[in-house]
Amino acid sequence: MAIDQDNAEPGDVQIAVLAKAPVPGAAKTRLIPALGARGAARLQRQFILRTLATAAAAQLGPVTLWCAPDTRHRFFRALRRRTAVHCLAQPAGDLGERMHTAFAHHCPRGPALLVGTDCPALQAGHLREAARRLCEGADAVFQPAEDGGYVLVGLRRPQPQLFSGMAWGGADVMNATRSRALGLRVSELETLWDVDRPADLARLQALAPWCTPSGSGNA
Repeated sequence: MAIDQDNAEPGDVQIAVLAKAPVPGAAKTRLIPALGARGAARLQRQFILRTLATAAAAQLGPVTLWCAPDTRHRFFRALRRRTAVHCLAQPAGDLGERMHTAFAHHCPRGPALLVGTDCPALQAGHLREAARRLCEGADAVFQPAEDGGYVLVGLRRPQPQLFSGMAWGGADVMNATRSRALGLRVSELETLWDVDRPADLARLQALAPWCTPSGSGNA
């Protein structure tokens, strides 16, 4: 059922989580030199579980897991059996196309937040604050990342100009996004950090006792 965007409440705000299947050799590839292929895949599983737990703890609207390359991996099948999370397959295309597709799917039903799984510093309070700002009139909400990107984006309505033709993965993503968002009411939360490279692992272990990154480059 569609929600009146001008009268949405935090409980109406959906959460979309983009996640890659924890396949050794394909998941968290930049961490393989430090953790090995299996260790990097194991960390990816932990990240997905942590992100879903954070989304549930926020107590907002429904949570959807957008799975890559599809929903058939046994880890995703197990999640569907054990939890109430709804799983959808990510479409083909670059990151921007996949993000826009998620918003095009969710926004007719109400405001939506979209996150990845690489930010262990993201807390339920961040999600609630982003939802509050959307409900109070922001067209777009971002949680910038220290590497120049962002770890969360929230929209009231699809905004394809934010995602089309973007050079993803560089240090200028957030600045480029700000330029594309001219004319929108934009709100930004505090800057967080994500885990992409071996140098991030020491910081991760200091922050997250739930996380057990281990392994070697030969695993």
